[in-house]
Amino acid sequence: MTGQMVGVCFKAAGKVYYFDPGNLELKVGDGVIVETVRGLEFGTVVTGPLPHKGEEQEQALKPVIRKTDEDDRKRMEELRAKEKHAFKVCVDKVAAHGLPMKVVSVDYTFDGNKIVFYFTAEGRIDFRELVRDLAAVFRTRIELRQIGVRDEAKMVGGLGGCGRELCCGSWLREFTPVSIRMAKDQNLSLNPAKISGICGRLMCCLKYENDTYEDARKGFPNVGSTVVTPKGEGKVTGINILKSILTVELKNPKVQEEFKLNEIKTCCCSRKRG
Repeated sequence: MTGQMVGVCFKAAGKVYYFDPGNLELKVGDGVIVETVRGLEFGTVVTGPLPHKGEEQEQALKPVIRKTDEDDRKRMEELRAKEKHAFKVCVDKVAAHGLPMKVVSVDYTFDGNKIVFYFTAEGRIDFRELVRDLAAVFRTRIELRQIGVRDEAKMVGGLGGCGRELCCGSWLREFTPVSIRMAKDQNLSLNPAKISGICGRLMCCLKYENDTYEDARKGFPNVGSTVVTPKGEGKVTGINILKSILTVELKNPKVQEEFKLNEIKTCCCSRKRG
């Protein structure tokens, strides 16, 4: 399988990393042991085999060591139990040091040579004493990694306002930028409680249909522009993209009425300003 690569994830809905499978015949769903910058890791093949995108990428790929077996799976179960214990120890140590931080998750590398503690905090934390305490307890390399609130939601999981499992915790592998403009373009309430996820940030799902709304909106006049309706001139005060309806405040009489998009004509002066 020279010249190919496979995509591997280390957590559900986690980021995909690419590795060189060498002569191994791998398929989606196979468990693998791979070499990473953190050491040996247990992962699952999620894409591939795929051709390399270039010589530089081929040279940079680390190898898949082997497929996993029953002993490897038992080893992972043991590490999961150790992670729960390490989590409790770290929480107790944080409290003992009085540090303003929240422990979110713990990862053991497959070879056991390193433990990574993930935490959130408002600002920078001097955790050097904490690291020394943890190293004395576990007698291995310790890394404390500060993460954001979106990453915390992804790790912890939960249910969104829609009642479904969080996208970031179930299938969304990477975060994409989301803006308040997307909510405005979709005529959604700008109430933070309605457009924010459990992380407190704008919901990732605002991005999913944004391109469709942007394309559909191109055929509509801007809110505030002057248009000609079957009942005379008026100013656009609202748009319903899905129903292709505009709310227009007529000049005479001064009332608001709804019109279908195909009933509206844009004034020349309005187009020039837009």
